[in-house]
Amino acid sequence: MAGKSGRSISAVPERSPLRRIVSWEGALVLIFIGVLVMGRIMSASFTAENVLREMPKYLSEILIALPMGFILIMGEIDISVGSVVCLSATMATFAGNAGLPFIVVVLICLLTGVACGALNGFILTRWPELPPMIVTLGTQIIFRGIAEVSLGAGGSASYTNSADLAGLGSKVGPFPIAFFVVIIAAAIYIVVLAKTTFGRKLYAIGSNRVAASYAGIKVGKIRFIVYTLAGLMASMCALFILTTTYGVNTTTGQNYEMDVIAMCVFGGIATTGGKGNLIGALIAGFTIVCLRIALSIKNVNDQLILIIIGLLLIISVLISSITQSDKFKKMALKRAEEKARAKAGAAEGQPEKQPDDKTE
Repeated sequence: MAGKSGRSISAVPERSPLRRIVSWEGALVLIFIGVLVMGRIMSASFTAENVLREMPKYLSEILIALPMGFILIMGEIDISVGSVVCLSATMATFAGNAGLPFIVVVLICLLTGVACGALNGFILTRWPELPPMIVTLGTQIIFRGIAEVSLGAGGSASYTNSADLAGLGSKVGPFPIAFFVVIIAAAIYIVVLAKTTFGRKLYAIGSNRVAASYAGIKVGKIRFIVYTLAGLMASMCALFILTTTYGVNTTTGQNYEMDVIAMCVFGGIATTGGKGNLIGALIAGFTIVCLRIALSIKNVNDQLILIIIGLLLIISVLISSITQSDKFKKMALKRAEEKARAKAGAAEGQPEKQPDDKTE
């Protein structure tokens, strides 16, 4: 933007190193460090070795948080992902017990997740007036119902050929394979969101879906792709769940949707859409994983862990609401304008004519 002097002024103020440190992502890093310190104080067993050993039980949830971040940035939600995990793990278990090659088992698991996600995407794009929460609530019940019917009266099934899962659950040095899969997947999703046209379209849809449609963005196509990705990542999560449980039951994947939404919102992604990034969600994900491990080592009740995660979710939404308020925005805009004027004055030197209020 050009000022009165004709000098070009950036519309987006540069972020100083200090502002990066005190940003939400910087605060999350400090919280993450605080969780590690707290875990060590709570129990001497909270060591790097024990954390890495327990990590595969919880780490795979971050895989679902990545596409969930895309969905929230679009201003929508998917609460069926936990049931997709359950159904995918069920189909994979049955396929493995039928003696099929492990590569076929993996394909069946992934295709189950893709089919579930595609069904969500098809319904929401075919009837765009339907609210995503209600649609995915319905499919959540359907997917878990299919899994429960398939599992029968016992409500569970063991993966008999555990040797198939041994490779997927192995380690590279002290790190489980799931850790590297999460990091690679996160890097891909972060780059797609921050550096590609597809990512910019997600922000545009989340800011104003109607305006994005009039701008030529194929909103329906993008929504279908994102919901299908959510199903795919949920099925990948199911594979890693099998490497730790060696079986499936009717509660597999229960409350996963709440966990991954908490990771995204705690990471700074606005539930109203159009704001946030996956770097914060990734840091928040590892923070919640380490918090769960620390509390589980201390044998803290699972319900108390859910309460803590729920409190983090409420606090995150509250902070987001405050920072998005009109009063807060006006204060931030006024401060930015004052800094811009001061910077412009310093660069141009002393003006020829001083304002009247300078002589008072």
